Amino acid sequence: MSRTQAGSSGAGTAHPDHLGHVIFIAAAAAMGGFLFGYDSSVINGAVEAIRDRYDVGSAVLAQVIAVALIGCAIGAATAGRIADRIGRIRCMQIAAVLFTVSAVGSALPFALWDLAMWRVIGGFAIGMASVIGPAYIAEVSPPAYRGRLGSFQQAAIVIGIAVSQLVNWGLLNAAGGDQRGELMGLEAWQVMLGV
Repeated sequence: MSRTQAGSSGAGTAHPDHLGHVIFIAAAAAMGGFLFGYDSSVINGAVEAIRDRYDVGSAVLAQVIAVALIGCAIGAATAGRIADRIGRIRCMQIAAVLFTVSAVGSALPFALWDLAMWRVIGGFAIGMASVIGPAYIAEVSPPAYRGRLGSFQQAAIVIGIAVSQLVNWGLLNAAGGDQRGELMGLEAWQVMLGV
């Protein structure tokens, strides 16, 4: 398609030279979806070890695992206003920093309540990513490609879930099949949450 044809058909098409760039931007924005999937399911590999380490029952353990949803709700509820104030890119950068801080904190908790706090922070990042990623992808995508590029976010979430389980499996095998086995100077479950 020539430049004239692309321009004459309106905003519904992107010039082929720019489509690769738009796809790259959409894929980068979908990394928030990947982290959403990864961080929301990586805890699955650490449940038994957390229960054993902190000697808690199922009810308390369930609360520590589910507390991330409080952060998700707050992150999703506030992300739009934050993005309106500082921009979508800056908002995604903040979410990325929060994902990182949460992973490090979750890997090195000194108490169960500390782990719960890091889970809330990670949940906040998940909530932000779930709102801002799709909005940004829709914003930068040409109308003719918006649906396909918008699906990057959902695909990234599923890929993140799958990768977290593969990483958990690999780390568990490296630790001799024991979630509390030593791995890189930490217990395996800590490495799972910190990766």
